[in-house]
Amino acid sequence: MITDFQQLDLGKTYTYADYLTWQFAERVELIRGKIFKMSPAPNVRHQRISRIISLNIGAYLSEKPCEMFTAPFDVRLPLPPKKVKGDKIDTVVQPDIVVICDPAKLDERGCIGAPDIVVEILSPGNTRREMKDKLELYQNAGVPEYWVVDPEHEFIIVYTPNEAGQYIGSVPYTEGMALQTPILPEFALDINRVFAQPNFNRT
Repeated sequence: MITDFQQLDLGKTYTYADYLTWQFAERVELIRGKIFKMSPAPNVRHQRISRIISLNIGAYLSEKPCEMFTAPFDVRLPLPPKKVKGDKIDTVVQPDIVVICDPAKLDERGCIGAPDIVVEILSPGNTRREMKDKLELYQNAGVPEYWVVDPEHEFIIVYTPNEAGQYIGSVPYTEGMALQTPILPEFALDINRVFAQPNFNRT
């Protein structure tokens, strides 16, 4: 059993079976067997945005078959070309928000397989490399919709695959717009509300 992050060999490759034995405070993701340490606890703005999006999706999904989950929530992705199964899977991520419409993909440990929607909210520590890696990861895993939320510039881009399976980004959803998706018919996310700053002034 690994109880300290420093005990890990970052040059090695690991599987989900290894991941289950790690008992340390740091949050990590496993991508094709390689360990990626996650950013520290999200800041207040990140948390507010996550809460607004999740509350809107959650309200819409009331009494509907799809389910929504928020981080920390393990998503195990059997990636091509091997698509290994069970505890030999070597990719485990914790997106900010996921929507899953196939109950067969859920077990007591989380999700196994591609969620229908993955939402990632960028943090100040995210690098361009990390963003590229995640986009390629969800594309290869066959995630139908990948939402990238940018708190700094206040927009959301939705990536969906074309006929070749390559992600194509939407126009940025920004002020005055509503994000809609065929996965959630009649759902509309008011972008103004997503990025609204609370006013704590009291008269």
